[in-house]
Amino acid sequence: MEHARPQVEPTHAGQVPPPLMLAADLQDHLMMATNDLDRLHTLLADACDTLMQRFYSATEQIHALMDSHSSEGDDKRDSAAYQSLMRELGGAVTALQFQDMASQLIVHTNHRLRSCVDTLAREAFGDDEDGAGVVESPPQRPNPVTQAEMDAGSIELF
Repeated sequence: MEHARPQVEPTHAGQVPPPLMLAADLQDHLMMATNDLDRLHTLLADACDTLMQRFYSATEQIHALMDSHSSEGDDKRDSAAYQSLMRELGGAVTALQFQDMASQLIVHTNHRLRSCVDTLAREAFGDDEDGAGVVESPPQRPNPVTQAEMDAGSIELF
């Protein structure tokens, strides 16, 4: 949802009051930041989805190779190498889970910025002909993501 730039009425001399112009510019910059966060969220989600699909496909292929080698009676060295490879892939998949935390942080920051935009517009420009402007309340929690590290299966969603 794009916010339109509020109309700033010029003074009798044709000059826009500097504080209102500053508020309008600040509002524009905050909206650009929220739009950038939306795009970042989409790009991050798409990249992580693609990587997860590739890792799962590689895992399936490794399982198929392990099954075919075990039926052929190959030695334990091959089995250990496959197990090591599976652990590495598992670690890569676990590392990708940061996307869940990053997404939460992006949404939280976007919500906070949008609240700032709405508050700024209401305070600087007042109500419009439709009545009082709706201001989205800021997030209640200062930090939605508190986890600093991850192990397999340890992702916490908030």
